[in-house]
Amino acid sequence: MKVTETPPAVPSPRSPVTKKDTPAGEPAKATEGTVLNVFSHGMLVIWAVLVVMPLLWAVMASFKTDDAILSTPWSLPDRLHFENWSRAWTQAHMSDYFLNTILVVGGSLIGTLLLGSMAAYVLARFDFPGNRFIYFLFIGGMSFPIILALVPLFFVMNNMGLLNSVHGLILVYIAYSLPFTVFFLTSFFRTLPTSIAEAAMLDGASHTRTFFQVMLPMAKPGLISVGIFNFLGQWNQYMLPTVLNTDPDGKVLSQGLVELATSQGYKGDWSGLFAGLVMAMLPVLAAYIVFQRQVVAGLTAGALK
Repeated sequence: MKVTETPPAVPSPRSPVTKKDTPAGEPAKATEGTVLNVFSHGMLVIWAVLVVMPLLWAVMASFKTDDAILSTPWSLPDRLHFENWSRAWTQAHMSDYFLNTILVVGGSLIGTLLLGSMAAYVLARFDFPGNRFIYFLFIGGMSFPIILALVPLFFVMNNMGLLNSVHGLILVYIAYSLPFTVFFLTSFFRTLPTSIAEAAMLDGASHTRTFFQVMLPMAKPGLISVGIFNFLGQWNQYMLPTVLNTDPDGKVLSQGLVELATSQGYKGDWSGLFAGLVMAMLPVLAAYIVFQRQVVAGLTAGALK
């Protein structure tokens, strides 16, 4: 009997042996991601240099003499000339401008956050006829150029006896900052849980107590974020105080710096000018450095919820 042997199976060309290979597109994607990462980091470094270098140069110039600023502007000071700061603080009246600015910005910031949070809470939590209309009125206030309102605002303030007064400037700053504050906080209050407010109402808390003791502490990240933005805008405001505050004794920092810069054509005190500039810049930098985490938390709170 003849036994036939079966030949070994030959792999078919149509069914190749499986082999775990790396897809051809992955190295290209990795290279593209690396190039994009390097490009983005390079742009961030360039942007940081463009922002930081003028600030460092102003700080460095505030400790140099006038001759050193004009002859060797990029060199380091031979020593720290703190007399520039004392001269700007006393002789250039930066202390008076600083105090006036703190009073105006402090009062307007408290009023803006208080009134803005109350209005935003009502618009975000209560449904009533005209809710959306009032909300869009605040949105429209953000797009209205303040320069168009300067002339009628001047006559209104003059008729009310509020020109050249601290409380008048505070009221104008509050009105100027309310649209953005209400817009920002309305979106933030909508992200907060309603169950806690409902529990407080069931326990007998009034709407006022629920807002101030329950909802307002929960909105702390949003209040800090919008407070920083308002602080930056109000601290650097120049147009409104120039038109509405012409009293030499009531000028704010932005007006004082312009007056100090104008007087350089006759005195040549460039070191004092840079010292005053750094004085006006330090509170803004300090506020952002202290509250930078709260600002980021407030901006991303709505997205995280």
